Amino acid sequence: MTRLTAVFLLAGAMHAAPAAFAADIVGNPANVSANKLEMCIGCHAIPGYKATFPEVFQVPKIGGQNAKYIEAALKAYQKGDRKHPSMKGIAVSLSDQEIADLAAYYAKQK
Repeated sequence: MTRLTAVFLLAGAMHAAPAAFAADIVGNPANVSANKLEMCIGCHAIPGYKATFPEVFQVPKIGGQNAKYIEAALKAYQKGDRKHPSMKGIAVSLSDQEIADLAAYYAKQK
């Protein structure tokens, strides 16, 4: 094996290694703290609730929603792909594990 081939093989292995050893984050509804739940309940648990900031809109209920959808939505707020100042403020305060836990919790609700 030539040195150049060895370098490419080593570089490829190092590039793939983090993905191979990264553990998937699994949401656990039991790990959600009360203060994290309160951030969501204030708007998303009120039937027919309409928020008025920054504009009037119907707030969706998230109980029973698919966990992957909730995770994707929160991550989109974190990145700025979804626009809502309150949701962005909440989403950026959450870790990936907290997002997964909250999503698992609300997916089990009715």
